Amino acid sequence: MIKTVNDSPLGRHSEYKSEYDASLLFPIPRAPKWEALTLAGDNLPFTGTDTWNGPELSWLNEKGKPVVMAGVFVLPCNSPNIIESKSFKLYLNSFNQSRFSSAAMVQDVMVRDLSAEAGAPVKVELFTLAELTTQGVYSAPGECIDDLDVEIDTYTLEADYLQADSDTVVTEALHSHLLKSNCPVTGQPDWGTLVIDYTGPKLDREGLLRYLCSFRQHQDFHEQCVERIFMDLKRLCHLQELTVYARYVRRGGLDINPWRSDCGRVDENSRLARQ
Repeated sequence: MIKTVNDSPLGRHSEYKSEYDASLLFPIPRAPKWEALTLAGDNLPFTGTDTWNGPELSWLNEKGKPVVMAGVFVLPCNSPNIIESKSFKLYLNSFNQSRFSSAAMVQDVMVRDLSAEAGAPVKVELFTLAELTTQGVYSAPGECIDDLDVEIDTYTLEADYLQADSDTVVTEALHSHLLKSNCPVTGQPDWGTLVIDYTGPKLDREGLLRYLCSFRQHQDFHEQCVERIFMDLKRLCHLQELTVYARYVRRGGLDINPWRSDCGRVDENSRLARQ
């Protein structure tokens, strides 16, 4: 039987296991969402990653002493599956009362388990809290469009707000902290900062802000929201080069940060103030 997101632990009461259990991970195929955007997994118009940051990792060393670290998990955007977020959190919590001889061993176990469920190699990095502190907090690049004095009256997705001036070609980065969408299963809000870095016809900023605010009642996962924004901008504004990414606010111990680009740029995982 083919499992769907409705079979996942998302939105259900779950027992939080404290002994390592890889079976807690629940993969969700990307293909149905790609098909909805008329995309094919073997010929995507972008490259990118989904970077998950988890600052709440803990396990026991061989003497039973707790170890606390932070983790970064990077899934390629063309992996057949994403990992359902609650199952990911349950999996990470299952390390809490399990003994491991070293952080390297934990890292190897996580690489093996996550890669198996994603269907593609997943990169895992573990950091001490001292190392995490040195990474600092960054500001979103480019100009913020949130102070534009526009009237907003549409909170369901409306791509037709997107417009561009074909007579004026620019290279610029814009960002907004007003991105909000909702989990398609639980209805819980997902808050994020959206960055658009592009070369092409100059985007109408008021229309762009209205478009981003129209996600406010939209239900979809983080990854699919970013891919939809990328495809809408390419389709309606005919941009020559485009990078779209979102830095989402942490929920339940993980933040998810999808990155999509058609010009080879890669995510530097720069943490923002709300993360």
